[in-house]
Amino acid sequence: MNYAATLAVLMVLAFVYPILVRSAGQYGVGQSAATLTLLMLAAFGFAVWAIRSRVTTHRVMLERLVNARASLERAPQDPGAFYAAGEHVGYLLLRLGRRREAAELIDRYARLGSARESEILSLREALARAERHRRRRT
Repeated sequence: MNYAATLAVLMVLAFVYPILVRSAGQYGVGQSAATLTLLMLAAFGFAVWAIRSRVTTHRVMLERLVNARASLERAPQDPGAFYAAGEHVGYLLLRLGRRREAAELIDRYARLGSARESEILSLREALARAERHRRRRT
């Protein structure tokens, strides 16, 4: 976990601490330092674990994307080059929030003669869902 993420977790916990003290008091737990410290350490541990898992997942997705791009540069006409670890690179780009790149890649994949129509259709549907989701958020 990087420094900025750790600081963000500490900031959140600084705001959560009074809420934990108040809720612990309502449930009959005394304001002893040991109990509250244990609660705060548990909350901090959970937050660190959640952030680390999210960062690790993102890092793995970026590594797959780099490998897939290298594969596409080596063999741009090979339909197998559009897959990274069994997942189409278009889906990977959509999960990373890169809709424009995904649309270009899906179009390139559709222009291949050996690409299956069902895969192209499902990729375009996923792209349309991402676009609708983006419009709803704005």
